[in-house]
Amino acid sequence: MLAAGELQRVGGEQADGAAWLDKARRISATAAVVADDAESAVVLGYDAARFACTALLIQQGLRPTAKGGHHTVERAVRAQFGDAFKPFAALRRRRNELEYPIYASEEVERAEAAAVLATATALIEAVARLLPEVGLF
Repeated sequence: MLAAGELQRVGGEQADGAAWLDKARRISATAAVVADDAESAVVLGYDAARFACTALLIQQGLRPTAKGGHHTVERAVRAQFGDAFKPFAALRRRRNELEYPIYASEEVERAEAAAVLATATALIEAVARLLPEVGLF
């Protein structure tokens, strides 16, 4: 991924995963507040999970690039941290369906939003447990 330009190295203050995890928590809290707007809650829940996963990469001194994008985050965390991060793939695909819809009238149910927020919360908690153990790549 580094050789392909999907990830790049960062150092110093840029390699602070804790700040990204804090951002993930703030976005997750916002997603819970807007839960009545199920589609927005799903998109924000995904963003929260993505920032949490990015925190793991940042803590290693790795940053996803525009070339690799969100899919690189998914592939990198699953390759390194296993199937505990498999749910992130489903969140990423669902977010893409909502951001690039076939039909603008697609409805998102509150139950789906609640499930996404629960998944995002679980991923954030997993990252919080892992982050202190992760060093530079």
